[in-house]
Amino acid sequence: MALLPIAKLGNPVLRQPAQPVDLVEIKGQAMQQFIDDMLETMVDAEGIGLAAPQVSRLQQIVVMECLVEGGFPRTVLVNPEIVYYGPRQVEMWEGCLSVDGLRGKVTRPSMVRVRAFDRHGGPLEFDATGLYAVCIQHEMDHLNGKVFLDRMTDFSTLTQLDEFDRYWRQEHAAVI
Repeated sequence: MALLPIAKLGNPVLRQPAQPVDLVEIKGQAMQQFIDDMLETMVDAEGIGLAAPQVSRLQQIVVMECLVEGGFPRTVLVNPEIVYYGPRQVEMWEGCLSVDGLRGKVTRPSMVRVRAFDRHGGPLEFDATGLYAVCIQHEMDHLNGKVFLDRMTDFSTLTQLDEFDRYWRQEHAAVI
């Protein structure tokens, strides 16, 4: 496996829409290796989610995992779509592996229903709530050329990481 370079804010790849993955290609060794490399890169960077555009590949692939209490299992989504948004909203601190050193509060639906394919091309459909739902929405934004800063409505919460650690850490921020 190999660590992949993470594209940072300002890299044009982060503002382009990703293309669907051919399900024949997903079963190939090269794609399976790429997914493993994405997972290794996410874990090494201490993130809980990573989208293919963040490693400069414009394909609709997302990897996620959060093993802390209230987290979620390792998840690989290929060609994901959100088919339902729950009516309740939740405000959470978000960070991003492509936006170094910043955290900010973002309001998103607290529940989503997702349709996608797994890493082997099998169909998935499931509901996600809480941090899992937020992470899915955050990563799917990357597939559409957006970053969490685009979703912020109150920039008074935008915080440098050192200050976040000092004043806000107890509210928990996911580095997605």
